Amino acid sequence: MNILIIGAGRVGESVAESLVSERNDITLVDTDPRRLAALQDRLDLRGVAGNGIQPSVLREAGAQDCDMLIACAAADETNLVACKVARELFQVPTTIARLRSPEFEPGSPLLARGTGFGVDEVICPEASVTRYLRKLIDYPEALQVLEFVGGLVSLITVRAVRGGAMVQHSLAELPQLVPGADMRIVALYRGNTSVPLEGSTRIAAGDEVFVLAATAHVRQVLGALRQMDRPTRRLMIAGGGRVGLRLARELEGSCEIKLIEVNAERCDYLATQLKGSTLVLNGDSTDEDLMEDENVRDMDLFAALTSDDEDNIMACLMAKRLGARRVLALINRRAYADLVQGTQIDIAISPSHTVIGELLAHIRRGDVEAVHSLRRGTAEALEIVARGTARQSKVVGRRVEEIALPRGAQIGALVRGLGAADSGAHTAPRVIMAHHDTVIETDDHVIVFLPHKRMVREVERLFQVGATFF
Repeated sequence: MNILIIGAGRVGESVAESLVSERNDITLVDTDPRRLAALQDRLDLRGVAGNGIQPSVLREAGAQDCDMLIACAAADETNLVACKVARELFQVPTTIARLRSPEFEPGSPLLARGTGFGVDEVICPEASVTRYLRKLIDYPEALQVLEFVGGLVSLITVRAVRGGAMVQHSLAELPQLVPGADMRIVALYRGNTSVPLEGSTRIAAGDEVFVLAATAHVRQVLGALRQMDRPTRRLMIAGGGRVGLRLARELEGSCEIKLIEVNAERCDYLATQLKGSTLVLNGDSTDEDLMEDENVRDMDLFAALTSDDEDNIMACLMAKRLGARRVLALINRRAYADLVQGTQIDIAISPSHTVIGELLAHIRRGDVEAVHSLRRGTAEALEIVARGTARQSKVVGRRVEEIALPRGAQIGALVRGLGAADSGAHTAPRVIMAHHDTVIETDDHVIVFLPHKRMVREVERLFQVGATFF
């Protein structure tokens, strides 16, 4: 696919890096020639220096031949105008804009083709990160909670601990250990090593376990892998930027919140935006005296959400040392995220990776409904719809064991009956955990775990509908 990206900031760089790895033709436009030169040296892409809203710059970048434009410059107005120009002058088929303002919602007439800015899809990193954080607060035992098929199925990443019902037991024993909670383990990592999923494989304390289950059974599954933590009732947020403010707004009333912000003027603004139940403090989250005075040791969760990676890491390490039960850091630089993995920081979140999945769902071929990036971008989970008949498809009408998946890829679950529900039928969709003899039917929403992104094209080809395969 020929893709034009406007803006080489953190999001633009991450998007370009992810898409280049999938053998797309990427052109990146930015006003900083030195930044473009550095990215061209590191990635297989073309850089064009200039303002992405100018027709001459878009023409030089090849807008007339591109399949998709992704506008992720720093300013909303730049992204809106770039999409409008690309649509009106160059007839770009698909336009995606990064918009921070909540005024521009998907489906708004302001974004429509013709009369509006011509934006097909909207992405908002801050909103994506906030949704991600909410799941981790709702399920404090999990490292990651990702939803598929409108929330019917969840993929949970959890660190197994000694004392969990499934720990030290083999995979073959799991149905007897957790009766009534149908689930499927799709990946098991011991350190950085993937453990083969065989009936005799035993889950060890410290293993990183990826489990698919119906969302209704998530808590039961978590309790089987580790002892259940108490709910998050006391929360301290370091950083009153867009993410910190969004999270505090959403959790007001359900949590006791302390929000620390170093900028005094920003604190005044935060105080007007939040209810009196949220305590806004002007100070530095890396100040040990302040943290002790504000009783960080009593916090169920300390979340460092500033725009400075180093401050977030240091604040989390300090909070953990002072007694915070769980700490979470927002980290933009991939090298830093890799460094903190396995340290005292419980969870490291990359804002760009939370957005990548939303973008990939629009870029993937075929009927890909959702994409989630896993293990810092190396693995993926896809929700893809099976189409056609047994004569037209390589998956429909076949048992899971008969499908020629890439080595290590796993079909973990499927949801059947969504089409009937959409047409007004009374039959509720069914969540089915996939086993070796499960047969895929037309219109099933199939969830596939891929240990390596390079397997994506092969899986997409499996689900493509042809005239006949016999």
